[in-house]
Amino acid sequence: MTTIAPPAPTRTSAEQSRARYPDEEGFIERDGVRVFWESYGEGEPTVLFLPTWTLVHSRVWKAQIPYFARHFRVICFDPRGNGRSDRPKDVHAYDEAEFAQDAIDVMDACGVERAVCVALSRGAQRALLLAAEHPERVTGVAFIGPLFPSKGLGSLWRRALAHPRMRRLAELTPLTGHGIGKFNPHYWTHGGYADFVQWWAESMLTEPHSTKQIEDAVRWSHDTDGAALALSTKARLAAPPTRRAQRELADRVACPVLVIHGTKDRINSYSDGKALATITGGRLETVKDGGHLPQARKPVQVNLALREFVQGSPLRDPTVHRSDGRKRALYISSPIGLGHAQRDVAIARELRKLVDGLEIDWLAQDPVTRVLEAEGERIHPASEHLANESKHIESESAEHDLHCFQAWRRMDEILINNFMVFHDVAREDGYDLWVGDEAWELDYYLHENPREKRARYAWLTDFVGWLPMPDGGEHEAYLTADYNAEMVEHIAGHPEVRDRAVFVGNPDDIVGERLGPELPMIRDWTERNFEFAGYVSGFDPRRLGDRDELRDQLGYRPDEKVCIVSVGGSGVGAHLLRRVIASFEDAKRRVPELRMIVVAGPRIDPESLPQPDGLEVVAYVHNLYRHLAACDLAVVQGGLTTAMELTAGRRPFLYFPLRHHFEQNLHVAHRLDRYGAGRRMDFDAADPDVIAAAIDEEIGRPVDYREVETDGARRAAEKLAELL
Repeated sequence: MTTIAPPAPTRTSAEQSRARYPDEEGFIERDGVRVFWESYGEGEPTVLFLPTWTLVHSRVWKAQIPYFARHFRVICFDPRGNGRSDRPKDVHAYDEAEFAQDAIDVMDACGVERAVCVALSRGAQRALLLAAEHPERVTGVAFIGPLFPSKGLGSLWRRALAHPRMRRLAELTPLTGHGIGKFNPHYWTHGGYADFVQWWAESMLTEPHSTKQIEDAVRWSHDTDGAALALSTKARLAAPPTRRAQRELADRVACPVLVIHGTKDRINSYSDGKALATITGGRLETVKDGGHLPQARKPVQVNLALREFVQGSPLRDPTVHRSDGRKRALYISSPIGLGHAQRDVAIARELRKLVDGLEIDWLAQDPVTRVLEAEGERIHPASEHLANESKHIESESAEHDLHCFQAWRRMDEILINNFMVFHDVAREDGYDLWVGDEAWELDYYLHENPREKRARYAWLTDFVGWLPMPDGGEHEAYLTADYNAEMVEHIAGHPEVRDRAVFVGNPDDIVGERLGPELPMIRDWTERNFEFAGYVSGFDPRRLGDRDELRDQLGYRPDEKVCIVSVGGSGVGAHLLRRVIASFEDAKRRVPELRMIVVAGPRIDPESLPQPDGLEVVAYVHNLYRHLAACDLAVVQGGLTTAMELTAGRRPFLYFPLRHHFEQNLHVAHRLDRYGAGRRMDFDAADPDVIAAAIDEEIGRPVDYREVETDGARRAAEKLAELL
């Protein structure tokens, strides 16, 4: 597999947001070696995720832990030599029996008598020891890509262990670092470690479009070093376990067994898993075309197979018969900002007019839930299990800077958690239609697992195509093109997944860019694969009535020049709010009639902002579009919804796209240019004096924008109603 590798990460790299954090954590200690453990959730049975090779730590289970912790108790621990566990200097401290005893000690520390054990790759050795020698502690074992010697000789592990020179690695001079020669402890400790872990990660993750999983594996590998990995490997290389000894252990396993194995596993061949399943009488779950880390690359299939194994029965039959004949829809609205919620409520309102008795449940999180609650919509109780995407986005931001694409990539743990929440809801409750408005996790994992689709499904978005920022260089251009290529392959390979794909806008709103080298132009591909609803503003400006009357209703005097400052529903815009607030006194001198109102939004505490005399700072304002339609000027970030509300209301506005936010800088800016709307500002160049001058120049200025259609919600609803 060919990738363009970024600089090797270091142990000081910031950890991405987790979907769930541990309820308890601690250390066990034996013979002076401390091992770090974590415990999540509650309930029976307990699921113990065992460590694999010392190369990676317990974060290798990040796609499983949140899902299983909602249903069971989950325990995991870092292997000796990595993560927060110690790095012993004695090679014998890394014997397989020590890892198995660590598992027993961790269970004891957590007060767990018995557990279902889940093992990956080399962790199979620890699981076999536990099940064979401590059967009273193990209720079942699931093996994923197990290291288990069958008759074949196809795996990298076995080729490494069988090579005559590999038994004398401790005495070897450094090898060249080519191919299997990278599997060399001397090479790891003499400058070749970073080269090895990159090669090994790519060998494990052979599936196309695995760039994020490869990056994870490389990053986790740099949470240890070549010396620790060499110690954990030398004893095994000197005396690898015989096929006979491993089979004897497997013969002694009496508990239920599940084996999950990819057919294209280059580390441990598929025949290994088949052999282990046969000997233990276990069930074999085959991951077609899967590599060595299916729990990372194919997490939905792995999670569902593990869940059925752990609970000992099939998941609930999703077929639900309703005697009343009423239609039901499950609506998933992106929580990144409030714009999706506003337009989705408008679409839902129109959809109910077209489908008598339609019931709509919303799977949503803050801040979307604030809009839905104010509109009297019904929020599904399972929404409380969603990991908060807005919080993650805020954690990724800097001063008016959000690398949107990379922040989305680093949200993968949150996205798989939220898809599994959706999957539980979809299996428990019968719906006739699923609607996802930029619900990326829903669309992605349905295409990865098309057999899990069991209702009509509609996808909505207002942009198509991940685009690199200019300073991202060759690496970012490669990554965005790879993500776009996977999307193109998904749609071509499984056109049956999306029953409707609706673009919120018009063909001319699409940027004139290509999805990537040798990929289609974005507009051409979108026109072939989407229907167009026109823009959905969520309101009709004509229904707001006379502007003077609206101003009077909202408490704005005729002699005031009202400036509304808003940064939407996330907490990313706090720096812009502070910058604009700093311009207030100068702007007030320039425009004596100025009344500036700063809307902090749902995720910024108004008390955290400066409040000079004469400035008004308020929290979340429901139906803010009414105030925007009444103002004389708005100062906003670069989000599409607020900018288009101002465009529809024909109000002048200043907008500041976030640095490195490809959607605001490219997709949104293109659309606003087409409408001739707004004045684009550069945050870096706009000190308070510049902002004050721009307010003076723009406030109350007549505008001549292109008209924004007012029937987008109805048109989108008509396309959805056809599915019901």
